[in-house]
Amino acid sequence: MNPLVWLLSKIVQFFSVGGDRRRSRSMAEKGEAGVYKVETGGRSRNFDADYRAATKLLKMRMDQHFPDNYHARLSGGTNGTHDHGEDRAAAVDTASTAISTALRKGATVQQAAEAGAASVGI
Repeated sequence: MNPLVWLLSKIVQFFSVGGDRRRSRSMAEKGEAGVYKVETGGRSRNFDADYRAATKLLKMRMDQHFPDNYHARLSGGTNGTHDHGEDRAAAVDTASTAISTALRKGATVQQAAEAGAASVGI
């Protein structure tokens, strides 16, 4: 590696990391002084766990309204060639987006599951 490029990259890295450290230290000092407060609103900080819980709550309702191909039964008067998989995939995608948006906006797990259900009309 060209020594000049290496030296320039180290200088840039030094100044960019130094700024991050200063900002972190400043926020910590303000937090100790009571000036800077992190607003969590009593919300759970584990998005993945909340998302999984909301999708688990919604799964039974989704199974009833958007059957999996394996569970779809042919009945008299219905089109037996209808691919329920496409409808289910679209509904899961829409509900997933609604759940994650609701959780990011601060909704509880139950509220996020209801938002997912409302987004697909169930």
